[in-house]
Amino acid sequence: QVQLEESGGGLVQAGGSLRLSCAASGRTVSNDAMGWFRQTPGKEREFLAGISFSGVSTYYEDSVKGRFTISRDNAKNTVYLQMDSLKAEDTAVYYCAGRGWKSIATKSEEYDYWGQGTQVTVSS
Repeated sequence: QVQLEESGGGLVQAGGSLRLSCAASGRTVSNDAMGWFRQTPGKEREFLAGISFSGVSTYYEDSVKGRFTISRDNAKNTVYLQMDSLKAEDTAVYYCAGRGWKSIATKSEEYDYWGQGTQVTVSS
């Protein structure tokens, strides 16, 4: 059983940067594709970025492409989301997720395990 713990959220001004981390425990996730999602009240969870098991392949939702970068360090069992040029509309709870497949998925129902989330607030 895998547990995910996100960290690195907080309050930042528009135009600023944050780096989220997602540390996995319980077993290695080096054979799992991982993803980042976010959610605001009253809205569905939104896919942001995904990374294949090896880290060679990545995929981004259009609204964050060029601003966010997903990466992973399998030796540390950790996935990251570097967020630059943040906007007020990026304010949300950010979730890390994993799936027992090597390839990237963009739908929340395709992920098998989730973290508890970390709040990101961008002030304008």
